[in-house]
Amino acid sequence: MASKRENFVPDEIPVRRVDGVPVYSHAVSVEGTRQIFIAGQLARGPGGEVVGEGDMRRQVEQVHENLKTALAAAGATLADVVQTVTYTTDLPAYFACVDVRLRYFGDNQPTSTAIEVRALAQPELWVEVSAIAVV
Repeated sequence: MASKRENFVPDEIPVRRVDGVPVYSHAVSVEGTRQIFIAGQLARGPGGEVVGEGDMRRQVEQVHENLKTALAAAGATLADVVQTVTYTTDLPAYFACVDVRLRYFGDNQPTSTAIEVRALAQPELWVEVSAIAVV
């Protein structure tokens, strides 16, 4: 059975936009058969090394690449993601890179929560994203 997904961005609730495009959905409705929960992904390469030390944009890209890899291992894609939670040590720097998120999720913007935290697993890491997908 194929899942059916519908994104909602009501006009009555403000949403952050980049070039007129919403960067997240307020609600996502999915009729599906399987849920996939992705642990917080950090900007680490295959050997565990920090990718993009000192470069928020590069870290956001690596985190999304790691999300893609984890989803693929579970038989899903970024198009199946319905919710993300982002933890960052610098919200303004993260929001300056929101175009990266738009590039990865395209028209299938999941619901999104972004939280600034004091620290992540290592001081060189600035962003972590967990996700829920439905397929």
